[in-house]
Amino acid sequence: MVERIIAACDGAAKGNPGPAAWAFVVADSTGAPQQWQAGPLGHSTNNIGELTALEQLLGATDPAVPLEVRLDSTYTRDAVTKWLAGWKRNGFRTAAGKPVANQELIQRIDALLEGRDVTFVYVPAHQVNGDPLNAIADKAASDAARSQQGAGGTAADLPVPDPVPASAPRAARSSSSSSSASTAKASSAAGAKRASSGGSRTLAARFPGTCPCSRPYAKGDTITKVGSSWGHPQCAAAQPRA
Repeated sequence: MVERIIAACDGAAKGNPGPAAWAFVVADSTGAPQQWQAGPLGHSTNNIGELTALEQLLGATDPAVPLEVRLDSTYTRDAVTKWLAGWKRNGFRTAAGKPVANQELIQRIDALLEGRDVTFVYVPAHQVNGDPLNAIADKAASDAARSQQGAGGTAADLPVPDPVPASAPRAARSSSSSSSASTAKASSAAGAKRASSGGSRTLAARFPGTCPCSRPYAKGDTITKVGSSWGHPQCAAAQPRA
């Protein structure tokens, strides 16, 4: 018997409202991705994309198996874990007496949750070393929103998330007296000027990959653009300039 399923779901809207889509990725109990799916929603909102992603995930998984859902939408999480019971008591009206937004979609989710063991886990989006399942779902939803084409597959063809820019390191503070502060400030300005005049930005790799030089890099390694791909900064420096 399967212990539990771990999954992530996400929605996207390019413009909000704008071209929108939903996506989910299903993993085994260890968190290893097994399958994914994404679908277009036409012109819609991010909230509808997020809710539809959850609805599709619930419909695609076995209701008899405990499910952990990872998501970066506090709206979706709170709708089903905090607000739903009150909405049902009030005839799906808010405390102000207004109809609940996206009511039909939320009611379908409520029916799919009936009698199931489902845990919701909030994970921040677009983080260096963030949740890998959320990153895959985010990429799949974004791609489907742009293309307005459905897609899906297995662990063999997972969407590859875009690298997340690493936070710039803080400038080292001078331990000398205040008289050296102006010198440090001038040096910092000069360094910024040099940085703006050339060079490529570097990122911390969210996933392992292979540089165009055919040597691999690991998750967390510093990478940069090497031609049209990502790879070792030294390989980029070795490329002839145009």
